[in-house]
Amino acid sequence: MINFTHLYLGVFSIFTSILSFLNILYCYYFNLYLNINNFIFIFIISLFLGSIIFFNKKNIKKVSIYQKILTVILGYISIPILLSIPYYLIINNISFLDSYFEAISGFTSTGFTMFNNIKHLDESLILWRSSTQWLGGLYFLISIILLIDIFDNNLKKSFTNFINFSSTETIKQSFKIGIVYLILTILIFIILYLSDLRAFNSFNLSLSLISSGGFLPVNNLELIINTKIKEIILSLTMLFSFFSLFFTYNLVFFHKRNINFFSEDLYLGFYLIFLVSFFFLFFNLDDNFSSLFLAICSSISNIGFSTQIPKDLSFIFLILIIIGGSFFSTSSGIRFFKLFLLFKFSINELVSHSKPKSLFVNKLAFFGFNFSNEDFYKYFFSVIIFILSLSILSLLLTISGINSEDAFRLSVLTLMNTVNSFTSNLEDFTFYDLTVFSKLSFIIFMIIGRVELISILIICKKFFFKT
Repeated sequence: MINFTHLYLGVFSIFTSILSFLNILYCYYFNLYLNINNFIFIFIISLFLGSIIFFNKKNIKKVSIYQKILTVILGYISIPILLSIPYYLIINNISFLDSYFEAISGFTSTGFTMFNNIKHLDESLILWRSSTQWLGGLYFLISIILLIDIFDNNLKKSFTNFINFSSTETIKQSFKIGIVYLILTILIFIILYLSDLRAFNSFNLSLSLISSGGFLPVNNLELIINTKIKEIILSLTMLFSFFSLFFTYNLVFFHKRNINFFSEDLYLGFYLIFLVSFFFLFFNLDDNFSSLFLAICSSISNIGFSTQIPKDLSFIFLILIIIGGSFFSTSSGIRFFKLFLLFKFSINELVSHSKPKSLFVNKLAFFGFNFSNEDFYKYFFSVIIFILSLSILSLLLTISGINSEDAFRLSVLTLMNTVNSFTSNLEDFTFYDLTVFSKLSFIIFMIIGRVELISILIICKKFFFKT
């Protein structure tokens, strides 16, 4: 396992060195020489650690699913240590815990921040914050490929014809993911730039949006998204992280025999149309639908930031955040597809008791997918783990001195890796003054929220149950 872990984490150390090199170029181009030595330092360190993969790439035997899960979790713990170094070296009077909190928040694409005033940060550090989110989104997507065996076969078919991945196929699919991820990032940047946003803000927002991250390049979104047209454009770009990463890819390279690739995206489309229609009919009272549309897209994509909306709608948006987006996207949440299938399964079970002579098949409409009871057990246990995690974190935050309502809302956002904003009625909440216990609780559960919940169940089964 050690060789495999070195290989997997070493690759992302190389990615970290690439991002730090881009920051070095940015500092040289804009004459920001004050921080350049710090990025050179992180470049050398990450490149050195990444080079270990060339000495440990041999003799890698078949790796079990338990080892893969532990490796992914270890990555969420160790990689942010590298990412936290620039914060610690550049910013005066910041503790390493606060630096690590910021790095974890970025790498898990959550968006909680220690900085109350972004204007006090150097532009190179703002770019670094956004880059950590982008890297975290890529890490999450490739980790899904690595853990493909924990998912049901029908969901695997939504993006590939392969059921079991060899090491060669894993590398091939990961490379394709990286290319699509990069192209979509560039596309979002171009769209935002053409909408009359500053290039710096467009670039940082594109890194946040594609990764479902919550970091902003400014203190308040309304400072740069100041027209209804910009709100609508930003909302539409958020949908790139709501639908499957391969949705755009499949649209371009569509073949009739691969119609199943669109199965989940079709249901997500129906879900989005229903939400937009519902809010337009019942909540469009102050001619502010562009702001509501932004909040809808931000919530279902688990991004979180928005412009001002009525506070009495915050609980509805919290529910949308819990539901989440696509199976194979950077958004978090329990996932709409899982909840939809659980609902269908529950209805079939209830009806079968009232009509015992009838036969009800758990089959997906429009497509030939039949789901087994084992799949639904996985979905059910994912929901149970979420509820347990939500209860534990809410209790811990309440004990640490946060009022119970805010503790509950923050717990939802933490597990769904979504930033606090107007959508959750927590736009003024600050993390800097929290206790060490609170910060550690957030760090642990941000990682738990980013790791697929079903993998937590598998680890518990491995260490606490013999069968």
